[in-house]
Amino acid sequence: MPNFFYQLHFYLFGLIAIASALTFVTRKSPVAAALWLVNTMFALAALYVMLDAQFIGAIQVLVYAGAIMVVFLFVVMLLNLGHPDEIADIRGKWGRIAAGLLGLALLAQIMAMARSRAPASLIMQPVVPPEGARDLNAVSTVAAPLFTDNILAFELTSILLLVAIVGAVVVGKRRATA
Repeated sequence: MPNFFYQLHFYLFGLIAIASALTFVTRKSPVAAALWLVNTMFALAALYVMLDAQFIGAIQVLVYAGAIMVVFLFVVMLLNLGHPDEIADIRGKWGRIAAGLLGLALLAQIMAMARSRAPASLIMQPVVPPEGARDLNAVSTVAAPLFTDNILAFELTSILLLVAIVGAVVVGKRRATA
């Protein structure tokens, strides 16, 4: 039974990630597309957590769904690409009915999981690390190669983001004065 719930959620979050990514690509409004990309990032973070990579899942939410999407939305708002009437993707009664049914299904699933007791196989047992890895944790495992071997790529990425923001400000000011 626990394996069934794990597989169900794994495929559910995978399907949500794929559907959100496809919806992101097909949106005309950049604001709506950015919000669908945030939904994709959250689904991917849930998949990382299910694969026992909690640190990567948290970084996925903080860096991509948080910081990068704020920069994207800042640029979109600065360039005035989105209009308020284009933000809502659910138009008509069928979209609202589908959203309501999906919400009820997720609520029923949460209620069923809350009522059932967690089997012993789902309760996390403490893991004793090997002798050589006692001083390493998830952050140092990721940070050591990032700031030693890959420091050039890390710095180039930060410079690229800075140039993109400066470029957006220049283009935005040029449109405002013209």
